[in-house]
Amino acid sequence: MTRARSPVTPDSGDPSLGVLLFLPYRRLEQQVIEAVWAAGYAITLTQARLFQRVDAAGTRLTRLAESAQVTKQTAGVLVDELVRGGYVERVPDPSDGRARLITITARGYAVVAVATDRQREIEAEWRRHLGPRASSQLERALLALREITDPYA
Repeated sequence: MTRARSPVTPDSGDPSLGVLLFLPYRRLEQQVIEAVWAAGYAITLTQARLFQRVDAAGTRLTRLAESAQVTKQTAGVLVDELVRGGYVERVPDPSDGRARLITITARGYAVVAVATDRQREIEAEWRRHLGPRASSQLERALLALREITDPYA
């Protein structure tokens, strides 16, 4: 079986910067969801991608859909699944009685704890691999990129 190659930059044959930014994140995401599964939580990667966007104070469905880049209908289905799993709940929005907020439950916060612990382990591994200087440079560079790439910053 042959492996598909990542998109390469025309001049070097190396993966493009975008791919290089994506690869570590994809690996982190997979390792985190595996830790969540190992801890006994039946949450899919698609659900997790939406779940990680729920703010501590609660988030409206339209905001979740927008930040996850899915339709409102898709977000609604995923939230329904997360509600059935006991990870989130819908509560009245105190600022607008007609609206609902999606909030994290105690079970959901248990998932967050597992995910956060595993993420910290992975990031520590990356720092050991890169060393303190390169880790610091990478973090500063990514924070600078965030200024022009993150509409939610």
